[in-house]
Amino acid sequence: MNWKRFLSGLTASALIAALVGCGSNNAASPSGGNGSPGEGDYPKKPIELIVPYAAGGGTDAVARAFADSAKKVLPQPIGVVNKTGGGGAVGMSEGSKAKPDGYKVTLVTVEMTTLPLLGLAAFTPDDFKPVARLNADPAAITVRADAPWNTIEEFLDYAKQNPGKVRIGNSGTGAIWHLAATALEQKTGAKFNHIPYDGANPAVTALLGGHIEAVSVSPAEVTAQVQAGKLKMLGVMADERLPKFANVPTLKEKGVDLSIGTWRGLAVPKDTPDNVVAVLKEAAKKVTEDKAFTDVLDNMNLGVSYADDAAFKEAIQRDSELFTKLVADLGLKK
Repeated sequence: MNWKRFLSGLTASALIAALVGCGSNNAASPSGGNGSPGEGDYPKKPIELIVPYAAGGGTDAVARAFADSAKKVLPQPIGVVNKTGGGGAVGMSEGSKAKPDGYKVTLVTVEMTTLPLLGLAAFTPDDFKPVARLNADPAAITVRADAPWNTIEEFLDYAKQNPGKVRIGNSGTGAIWHLAATALEQKTGAKFNHIPYDGANPAVTALLGGHIEAVSVSPAEVTAQVQAGKLKMLGVMADERLPKFANVPTLKEKGVDLSIGTWRGLAVPKDTPDNVVAVLKEAAKKVTEDKAFTDVLDNMNLGVSYADDAAFKEAIQRDSELFTKLVADLGLKK
């Protein structure tokens, strides 16, 4: 071929295109030309976030707030998909069995540790790789405003001296708030009459109506009634006092070494590559610092509580050990 004649016949734009095309194989590689997947390759398509509970609840709200704020820090969108059933077992089971490529993430809750113990789920926490915790809320002991106890010490002393006379409502047998009250019994020697309800709200309604003496649900579920002067919170099962209830002591301050509650966080199948977890972990950290996200949780009286993958894994293991013992003591272990 006469290359001189060929090149002279090309326009300037055609010449540039021809030269670029010669090196297109290397230029097209997002990881620098060697074809191997790198950290920058993820995510290359939208991510699905499984919410194991119905739309409209607290877990769903946390997920959607996370997805909205994550748009600012991830190159691909996150789509929230509600997979309900089995008290969270259906959605978390699907998430545990997903392809471990980071494109199907699960918003796990504390029930990840309790459902397997109760024989209600085939997965275990070991089937997941924790990414980051987003939210945590402790159990709290709340009574009617006209109750005779004004401190957690008075409440516990009465429950010790009058075994079974204090009816304490929870969100269902074996649910987190039932386990919290049981843990309090074991730590203090108090004896309660545990009354299960179909969720925290019915338990709070029963307390307002005088059908029970206390509830062990989260502060978020009694905030409105406490602020209205209908209920009073005596103590929280947390490591530190809550900003919105700064006058309410922790049980640890009163000599009861107990920190227990619910949480929500991100998890992926156990074989997911570490570089994918790193991307999601960093995104979660930035989201929990985003005002749009924190405002949503604050409006729902939910606590923002970021923990990275290592700290989240440690918290899950700690809860698993505690709940294994509690469920066995209650005779609920399957």
